[in-house]
Amino acid sequence: MKRVFLTIALIIGALCVKADEGMWLPYNLSNQSLYEMQQLGCQLTAEQIFNLNQPSVKDAIVQFGGGCTGELISPEGLLLTNHHCGLSYVQKHATVEHDYLTDGFWAKSKEEELPNAGLTVSFLAFVEDVTTAALEGVTDEATRRDVIDKNIEKICKERKGDRDVEVEVVAFYSGNQYIMFEYNVYRDVRLVCCPPWGIGKYGADTDNWTWPRHKGDFNIFRVYTDKDGKPAKYSPDNIPMKSKWFLPINIKGVKQGDYAMIMGYPGSTDRYSTSYTVKNIIESEGPATIDCRTTKLNEYRKHMDTDQEVFIKYASKQASVSNYWKYYIGQVKQLKRNHVYERRLAQEKAFNEWVAADAARQAEYGGMWDGIQRKWEIMDDIEKAFTYLYEAGWNGGEAVAFSRRFMKINKLINEKGSKEEIANMAEGLKDRAEAFFKDYDMPLDRDVTAALLNLYYKDITKYVPDMMEKLGAKNGGDFTAWVEAAFEKSVFTDKDRLEKWLAKPKKLDKDPIYMLAMGFVSEYNDVVVPLYMEAALAGNAGERQYMKGLMEMQPERNFYPNANFTMRLTYGTVEPYKGADAVNYDYYTTMDGVMAKYIPGNWEFDIPQDVRDLYAARDYGRYADENGDLVVNFITTNDITGGNSGSPVINGKGELIGLAFDGNWEAMSGDIMFEQKVQRTICMDARYLLWCLEKVGKVQNIIDELVIVE
Repeated sequence: MKRVFLTIALIIGALCVKADEGMWLPYNLSNQSLYEMQQLGCQLTAEQIFNLNQPSVKDAIVQFGGGCTGELISPEGLLLTNHHCGLSYVQKHATVEHDYLTDGFWAKSKEEELPNAGLTVSFLAFVEDVTTAALEGVTDEATRRDVIDKNIEKICKERKGDRDVEVEVVAFYSGNQYIMFEYNVYRDVRLVCCPPWGIGKYGADTDNWTWPRHKGDFNIFRVYTDKDGKPAKYSPDNIPMKSKWFLPINIKGVKQGDYAMIMGYPGSTDRYSTSYTVKNIIESEGPATIDCRTTKLNEYRKHMDTDQEVFIKYASKQASVSNYWKYYIGQVKQLKRNHVYERRLAQEKAFNEWVAADAARQAEYGGMWDGIQRKWEIMDDIEKAFTYLYEAGWNGGEAVAFSRRFMKINKLINEKGSKEEIANMAEGLKDRAEAFFKDYDMPLDRDVTAALLNLYYKDITKYVPDMMEKLGAKNGGDFTAWVEAAFEKSVFTDKDRLEKWLAKPKKLDKDPIYMLAMGFVSEYNDVVVPLYMEAALAGNAGERQYMKGLMEMQPERNFYPNANFTMRLTYGTVEPYKGADAVNYDYYTTMDGVMAKYIPGNWEFDIPQDVRDLYAARDYGRYADENGDLVVNFITTNDITGGNSGSPVINGKGELIGLAFDGNWEAMSGDIMFEQKVQRTICMDARYLLWCLEKVGKVQNIIDELVIVE
């Protein structure tokens, strides 16, 4: 196996690319991409950006917490990411007496920094193309997945050895290519700074996925190591990381046309999918997700708006649910508005004409669509129920979801395992139970569960668990009374009852919440998943062929791989855009816009008094622009998606100018098709970050630690 040698990318590497579209593999930048970057203002070499043998920008970029990106901004391991990425960890430290969510948290010394159980950050250490090894022994579609899985397991085991690293092999180009990634994982990551709610969450659901924005979407953590600089679990003896590379912060400000580069870990895109995928999102997946999450969010707000303790417990949960609730609303709308389905059909028509023009192509691709069509016949039948089973079923109510963690111990009890085995397993569940009830509100969960069951029974007529069907027929589709009784009885809705059960475990088969959860599990695993696997077996080969054929048909097109939470680089410029007829958006916002949205006492648009006082005094210090304004957010043409949250926005010299945190409403279809004219990345300006640290948080200790370019 050779180190990073990507055949597909090399075939297309010297061809023309668009400056904005593309989530590029930073370890394999083509000459054309580098030329484009340099023309836009990049002064860094490829080796300065990514180097496996010497420190480079990539050593400042991390996977944060399993779903976001972060970057080092100081020699001592200070780590910057988004407020919404770190929110759940801040929430775990918050209480009514010390409400770090509302008031913020500012560590004035390293001794005040707070550890976070379970939080990890991962640094990319090695990359290698392993396509040949991954596909070794693949002979047919029926056994393909199993063979590849075994090959990948072997590859990872051999690479990892007895070292404390994480190794994964990831599919690219619909399974036409496989690449191995090795990461160093750090497990002592401490909270340093979190702005108050009126900065970090400003605009909340109303402003989410829209421009203009006025949000200070940041949190700061610090990575710690053992005394030898190696990854280690939390210990008071650990020391701040000695950063291999960190990003200086430039406060000269951004102007239209300025170069902007983003490196991070975009989660998922589907830019090369067929029209069937687009239709399914518009008609089934999107509406089903929206309906389930709307129901859940309505119940959340009823309880969160009337009880501050509940608000603290559910702030992160509500944000998580609402983020992709609004995402799907926007995606469905913009897929229609931007005619993505019709554009996919046109692409498929051109592909079919290309195939028909050559006998060899007919032989290779002629029967491709049969399997794809069969796949989507099955998916169209199960998609809505599949979504409801997850969103409103086994992951709907919290107690229902939590009870699934007890499947193993219940099986052991039913199989008459030894008392010692059962006791040991119960002991292992005590910490999970403690963590669950710390942030649990039974009345809220009761109302959420009842509302979701009512919705499920009303909307889904096929693939409904037997228990739900019987209860629904008996109660006329209103599960409210049953849920109330179940919550009064179940061990999973009351901490004392569960602690007593853990002290003396017995069968859970008659616990109503556990029974409900097992009904969802059975319907999901025994009925829907087999159909899903049948669909995959029918269509995946054809979709893989389609990807290969598109690349063959369009040799002039640079086919960057879909996002899959591996490190990517995107480059573009700071630019305004036209959102609609007579709607023209500037490329930046200021504190004037923050104050224009201010609504006293409103959970989305309230502003702390000290921030209002600073605004009234125009006390912006060295962070004001040439007009005396404080720039809050700006937009660029960079191509990002979920997972890029917290990614650094870097200028041509490799300096931090902003922090990526969102996309814009007009391009919500962008995960399926990049919208060249309107797609924008929304970024927090570095000057606003430092103003918050210096003027609001008064953490001069942090300011002094940074390298600031004026």
